[in-house]
Amino acid sequence: MASRTLATAFEARLLSLGWTVYLRALQAWDRLRLWWLMRTHPGLSIHPTATTNLAAASIWLAPGATLRIGPHVETDRLPGRLVLRVEADAEMEIGAGSWLRTDVEQIRLVAFSGGRLSLGRDTWLNGCQLHAKQSIEVEEGAMIGPGTRIYDANHGIDDEHPEQSLPVRIGEFTWIASDVTVLAGIEIGGHCVVGSRAVVNRSIPPHTLAVGAPAKPAGTVGKRRAFM
Repeated sequence: MASRTLATAFEARLLSLGWTVYLRALQAWDRLRLWWLMRTHPGLSIHPTATTNLAAASIWLAPGATLRIGPHVETDRLPGRLVLRVEADAEMEIGAGSWLRTDVEQIRLVAFSGGRLSLGRDTWLNGCQLHAKQSIEVEEGAMIGPGTRIYDANHGIDDEHPEQSLPVRIGEFTWIASDVTVLAGIEIGGHCVVGSRAVVNRSIPPHTLAVGAPAKPAGTVGKRRAFM
């Protein structure tokens, strides 16, 4: 009985060791892929402490584009679920400590030609889409839920009403819940909560609970930094 227990423990140890070796080899391969991406895209900068899972992301940079990924940025290792697209002369920045969660839905971040998309430190994105033709700024500690779409441009509808692009800003420690739409020219102040399926077509002052389509104030929110 003792010998059988010893054999089982030895097999478990070998299995654990094999799994560890496999994970380290996979991580080394991912580091090599990221290094190659940075070599072939002069505008791409990935901090050494950012997760190697970024190697599974779909990263596309046009000539003159800039993409900076800061320290300790995390994401899942799910091929193609994180899409980072930066077009000609556009800029994208992902701040330190940000978490890009893709296990629920794909995250798609796009900076169109000449546009800028910026995520502050410790932001938390979950299965959302952000498309910047001029400027989208998400400040420190903001949270954006699955299915949410943030656009800084409205489609043109006829010759007299062409497409219009206006900056969007999401304030610090604000939480935008699931399936929310934020339209061009909107500023959502810090420490706000925007409820699920809201359509934000007017700016929201700080410390506001907003719900509905269109979104309207429905209460006040305290300091969310301590809450987080």
